[in-house]
Amino acid sequence: MKPEEFNKAVEKGELAALYLLYGDEPYLVERAVKKLLDRAVDPGFRDFNLDVFYGNECKGEEVFGAAQTLPMFADRRVVLVKKGGDLSAHAMEVLLPYLHDPSPGTCLILQAEKVDGRKKFYADFKKRGEAVEFKRPYENQLGPYVRDEVRAAGKKIEPAAADLLAYLVGNNLQELVSQIEKLCVYCGKKEIVAVADVKAIVSDTKVESVFEFTDALGSKDLSRALKMLTALLQDGEVPLRMLGAVARHFRQLWQVRELLDRKVPQSELAKASGINPYFLNKVTVQARNYTAGELKRVFERMVELDLAFKSGGLEGPLFERFVMEACRR
Repeated sequence: MKPEEFNKAVEKGELAALYLLYGDEPYLVERAVKKLLDRAVDPGFRDFNLDVFYGNECKGEEVFGAAQTLPMFADRRVVLVKKGGDLSAHAMEVLLPYLHDPSPGTCLILQAEKVDGRKKFYADFKKRGEAVEFKRPYENQLGPYVRDEVRAAGKKIEPAAADLLAYLVGNNLQELVSQIEKLCVYCGKKEIVAVADVKAIVSDTKVESVFEFTDALGSKDLSRALKMLTALLQDGEVPLRMLGAVARHFRQLWQVRELLDRKVPQSELAKASGINPYFLNKVTVQARNYTAGELKRVFERMVELDLAFKSGGLEGPLFERFVMEACRR
């Protein structure tokens, strides 16, 4: 079942007895669980009809027993197993028979980041229940995601404004939704969110500084890039998050660099690259600062930097060295 199909079914009240909600985007998984709980369990009787377990510490017998318990003062009870991908072998063995004969008055939900589909328990769960995977959106999906969220809040947003917000915040959906909420409050009765509104909202956030940092790197402005890097690290910005923003920016530079090398006309760059025209001119100018070979080396250094960060390397000096190499003329 696709996420959009899941949302439509839940909104209609068409609920299944078994759900496996998982994926690498925790915000979307958590939101799906909340949506399901809101529909399946009356808040007034939630204390009687909701049991929450954690897969890494619960016993299969506990979950089995709760799932077979009849609902009180309601038509349905819910049994939620968080960290459902961490169930022990014994717990899976105990719960496997339940999958073949689930209680009609219970909705059993497994919430997980990832599951091992090779194991019989999860394979059977997917066959007999509804499995919904929530993937982290790709960069080219962030603009439409922003527009959908703004529309759900009762407003519209200019395409360039949606792309700007997505570019500044990146694919951290929790942060993105938080900024969208601020935007809608900021705009008040105004029906259409504009680029100026986005700039006004993000100007006081760290994402604006990260945006300036990536811009300095793309421009090979070593002095400004080092200054921004120092300020961001002192302000407590997470180096891995900064590196993600840098990688996103340089992917666009490499994409445009390749199009320029193929002699794609300027008038066709926007369509060929998928980059919003609002950003394209600056990206094109910066792409001309690099050869394809230089961009390849930048990405090789980013891979090394990512591994060094995750292994506990000194983040400040390592990032400084990367900046100096990336800005070398």
